Parts: sequence; structure tokens; C-alpha cells
Amino acid sequence: MSITQTASKQITEEVTSWPGVGAGPGRRGEFAFTVGGREIGHLHGDRVAHFGFPKQVWQELFEQGRVDYHPVFPGKPGFGARSIESDADVRDVIELLRLNYDRVVARYGRPA
Repeated sequence: MSITQTASKQITEEVTSWPGVGAGPGRRGEFAFTVGGREIGHLHGDRVAHFGFPKQVWQELFEQGRVDYHPVFPGKPGFGARSIESDADVRDVIELLRLNYDRVVARYGRPA
């Protein structure tokens, strides 16, 4: 018998296995992932992930169809949203979080 994990559980298990990643409830009901106090993205249950990227990176991801505008910042590049509807979406959310993780670690180093 196989046990199917929710999208948020799969994402959380993977992302929190990376050195220095913390996770927990945010101020607005989201579940945030942080590295040294810097948020790399957050989840709203099993349905959507939100991220902040430099505008050029966001534009590339947007053109690839990997992110869309954040609902709080419609039409504003930089803040991205990704729906979670399939296993492929779960994998891509993990990759997008990894992209931000790698950016933070490259700039600030891995937290102690």
C-alpha cells in the first residue's frame, strides 16, 4: 500500500532538508521557507506558491510559463505565483524555491 503525501508536505520535506532552511507559519496565514531570515518563498496550503525574484529572473520564468503575477501585485514583475495542481507543479515549485535558495546562499552564505 502506498501513502500519497500532500503537495505541501512533499515540498516541505524536500526544502527543509537543505542546509540552513527554516519553515513555519508566516504573518498572513502562509507557510514560509527562510534562509537566514530571508524568505525564499511560501505556500498557501496545497494550492499555490509565491516567490519574489529579481525582475530579470522573474521575466524569464514568466516567459517560460513557470510563474505568473502575484495576486496582490497584479502586473508587477518580480513577485510570482505558481499554482500547484500536479506532481510536475510540485517538482517545479521545489526547483523555484531552490533557485531562490541558491541565490540567497551565494549572496549571504549559508547561515550557521
